[in-house]
Amino acid sequence: MPVKTKSTTAKQKKQVHNKATTKINSQELSSALVESVEVDTAQPFSKFDTTGFDEDTIIRWYTLMHLGRRLDEKAALYLKMAKGWSYHAPCAGHDGIQLAIGQIFRSGKDFLFPYYRDLMTCLSAGLTVEEIILNGLSKDADVAGGGRHMSNHFAKPSVRIQNGSSCTGNHCQHAAGTARAIKKYKGDEFAIYSGGESACSEGYFYEAINGSSREKLPVIFVIQNNKYGISVPVEEQTANVQVSDNFVGFKYLKIINCDGRDPFDSYRAMEAARDYVLSGAGPAMVHADCDRLGSHSNSDNQELYRPKEVIDEIKKRDPLVRFREVLLKNKILNEKQIQELEAENQKKIFAAADIAEPSADPSPESYTQFLLPDPIVGYGDTSEMNYVNNPNEPQLTFREGINLALKQEFKRNPNTFLWGQDVASVNKQGIFNVPKGLLDEFGNDRVFNAPIAEDFIVGTANGFSRYRDDIRVVIEGAEFADYFWPAMEQFIECSHDFWRTKGQFSPNIVIRLASGGYIQGGLYHSQNLDAIFAHTPGIRVVCPAFADDAIGLMRNAIRSRGVTMYLEPKFLYNYRPTSASEPGEDFIIPFGKAKIRRPGTDISIVSYGNAIHISLRAAEELAKEGISCEVIDLRSLAPWDKKTVFESVKKTSRAVVAHEHYLTGGLGGEIAASISNELFRYLDAPVARVASKDTPVGFAKSLESAILLNQNDVVNAVRKTIEY
Repeated sequence: MPVKTKSTTAKQKKQVHNKATTKINSQELSSALVESVEVDTAQPFSKFDTTGFDEDTIIRWYTLMHLGRRLDEKAALYLKMAKGWSYHAPCAGHDGIQLAIGQIFRSGKDFLFPYYRDLMTCLSAGLTVEEIILNGLSKDADVAGGGRHMSNHFAKPSVRIQNGSSCTGNHCQHAAGTARAIKKYKGDEFAIYSGGESACSEGYFYEAINGSSREKLPVIFVIQNNKYGISVPVEEQTANVQVSDNFVGFKYLKIINCDGRDPFDSYRAMEAARDYVLSGAGPAMVHADCDRLGSHSNSDNQELYRPKEVIDEIKKRDPLVRFREVLLKNKILNEKQIQELEAENQKKIFAAADIAEPSADPSPESYTQFLLPDPIVGYGDTSEMNYVNNPNEPQLTFREGINLALKQEFKRNPNTFLWGQDVASVNKQGIFNVPKGLLDEFGNDRVFNAPIAEDFIVGTANGFSRYRDDIRVVIEGAEFADYFWPAMEQFIECSHDFWRTKGQFSPNIVIRLASGGYIQGGLYHSQNLDAIFAHTPGIRVVCPAFADDAIGLMRNAIRSRGVTMYLEPKFLYNYRPTSASEPGEDFIIPFGKAKIRRPGTDISIVSYGNAIHISLRAAEELAKEGISCEVIDLRSLAPWDKKTVFESVKKTSRAVVAHEHYLTGGLGGEIAASISNELFRYLDAPVARVASKDTPVGFAKSLESAILLNQNDVVNAVRKTIEY
């Protein structure tokens, strides 16, 4: 690292864009700190003030910047030659800030969350030329994830350079979550988020800034402002073209404006930001004014929306050209020495390309790998068979079973955490009191409230779990499943991570959701999202309906790596038929293992959640008519137990699938199709599906009763199938 002799920390200097005086927040001593660098925009280039930087550092930085630029150009050549790099977002014009990010980052210690334009950032942070080319060509040896993600999405999880999404800016949540873990564990690291100015328009970016400021997290948010969101100019995105001005009011947020073309000014800004976040004072934002020298990406043509004179003017501010001039002007290197350095860089690229180009592509068969980490308890485990409910022992309700499992797992693993809305109030702990007592027993350091920001809840859980592999995060994704929709973007992100990184990272999260109806909750307190979750690869989905299952599945969910969606039918929380005696501490239920709740010979009823209790009552009624129903409780929806279901249908030759979710697009359609496709020769009747009506759930009791699945629906479906 260079030795600095002075720092540009004076406040109220002239701003990058208009040289207007920076306004200092009235809460200056305890809130937002704003700094700017002095840049004369009338001049074609930044100042490139090398004061305080030794010559070796200056030469090394120019070498890196030139190498990054040539790699950037190499990517475009691969495209033209149809050899790969089919997606490329050039970094030219962002060189200064990207070099500075990489230089402030401590490889293997800090956490870096780059975006798709950060080629120079990742090169500066430690990726080799070969690793960058392997990524661009989508090779199996790509350290980001073996060609599973788009080209130009550089990462190296082994040194904490994270694999990011194509959803612009969504990794800000992960950076904030990782910073929360750093603070919780009293680490001396920090997290860096890097993104463009357009990502600041996303709601989740506000959530990340708001949450990081409130919690005073050690995270640096770098905004690389090239003034275009693809083709949309910044003035059509926000009222403040100096995008950092939008965030001046955030308490504890230190804002530093710099010239992103200039590596020296950018480094000073990053250095000041680093020192601030490591002091524990709060997060920092580095706003870097950049020029995008080319189009947004290979699929874009800037000449369609940028006047030629603007493009020509921007090219005059090329950071690489300016840096070269500084070397010559200050006699750090002469022309011959620079040419030799540049020629050596070209050789490095050719040598790396010679290795990377013939490297193996991912095998087509490998797509099946790394979908989900293996659970602690697999399908063949028999631990639950040792448990038999003892009615003479105290009976736990469904809610009490979940609560017990949470407390036991929190004791078992001190790296288990819980957050969500209303989970950590002194006298109110959870909207349905499911986590009641956890705050008292484990304290606010492990059990704490989150803002009403569902995306932030899930996204920061993803980031938090990156800090160490034994961390387990349990979250109330929303107070009701109905309000989980804002978190779907981060939910999908979680589903990709293990596969996308080729098993290098797994968010170890249990998402608890109170779901379903029968409580007269109306449109926004009665929804089922199970089919949507089960449809998503990379997510386990479970839905217990009895207290013992709630315990066994929660244990497996928390102890296992990966993401488990844990659905809790809220009608069942205090429903007495769900009760069971406490199973032993070795009791764990495998994922994907169904349970026969009632043996039968005439027809198989496949169900789960609230619907399993409806199906059991229907079976009792049908037994009086001489119809023997075998009732199967799936318990796990993804994966679901084909073996148990198929064995039952082979025996009975008839099947009804009953679930609470809508009929159209419901999980029952998948189950019915699987039975029909694979067991057609065993069937004596078509597989029937019965579910709630394809309409929102009305609030009035009469409407709710008419819409939701009921006992008569199941009874009539069974009768019709038997009579076929």
